[in-house]
Amino acid sequence: MISEQAAGGVVDAVVVYDGQVLLVDAAGDWRLPSGTPEPAESATATAARLVYELTGYLVDGSSVLRPAPDAAGPDTAAPDARSFVVCQLLSESPSAEARFGPEQVRWVPFTEAIDAGVPGPVRVYLEGHTPV
Repeated sequence: MISEQAAGGVVDAVVVYDGQVLLVDAAGDWRLPSGTPEPAESATATAARLVYELTGYLVDGSSVLRPAPDAAGPDTAAPDARSFVVCQLLSESPSAEARFGPEQVRWVPFTEAIDAGVPGPVRVYLEGHTPV
């Protein structure tokens, strides 16, 4: 049995679909859906919950991207470091229960998200998965 560790810090959801990534308008700035985990909630569960609550899209948090290392060394990350979770879209139509309206949610090509300055681990992931 594989158990997931509870997430610490902020979780960013990297929702990908057909060469595009999902962004939300957070206080006038387009960025990845993000938020904090509930007690004992894993990063993948947090990402899936946040995306549904914010956008109404149903996703699965499929994998956690390697976090940026902290000062202790290249293979460690601070316990409260940001987690970046790649999510696969499970529903093409959002639920009407979303916190954000359609004008606050948009899909952008990977290249546009990279140019917009997504965090390093996300940029590396998107560059490696950009359609040719």
